[in-house]
Amino acid sequence: MHYRKIHIIGGPGSGKTFSAIKLQKLTKLNLCSLDKIFWDQTENAYIRSNEKFRTEKLNLVLSEDNWIVEGVYYKWLADSFRAADLIVILNPPVFIRQWRIFKRFLKRKFIQGEFRKETFTSFMEMFWWNQKFDSDNMFRIIDFTSQYKGKIIFCNDYNDIINKLMISKKVN
Repeated sequence: MHYRKIHIIGGPGSGKTFSAIKLQKLTKLNLCSLDKIFWDQTENAYIRSNEKFRTEKLNLVLSEDNWIVEGVYYKWLADSFRAADLIVILNPPVFIRQWRIFKRFLKRKFIQGEFRKETFTSFMEMFWWNQKFDSDNMFRIIDFTSQYKGKIIFCNDYNDIINKLMISKKVN
């Protein structure tokens, strides 16, 4: 695989983290979850990090020779999209994403014990946000990244990413 800087974006439950972890194991590229930058990790609730912290952390990641960045965010990530060799937009059907969000909530809440951060209210907010994601946020993401059309691939899941990268490798 000839890509050294990969940005994976998609809605909640689209498989961004799963795909990024699998790609990281395959490629040995450095992995950065944008959730760890966007959310204040010292808090027991979902509280946003300040903009200065986010910018500093992102710049640190982008200064590396190789990386996989994954997350749902886009507005503060122009530098990441610009620097990426490949932008993967994950967009599986909404019912698959809803099921994954539900499973993730149950796992975090009752198995991993992240009971302070994971609340029924936060689950419902994510569920309803995801329900309208395709008709709102996905259009904004596509518009925001439109200047990088030549390095964007649209995928449904990790296997789709691998298949498209193998086809791309054969063409190049």
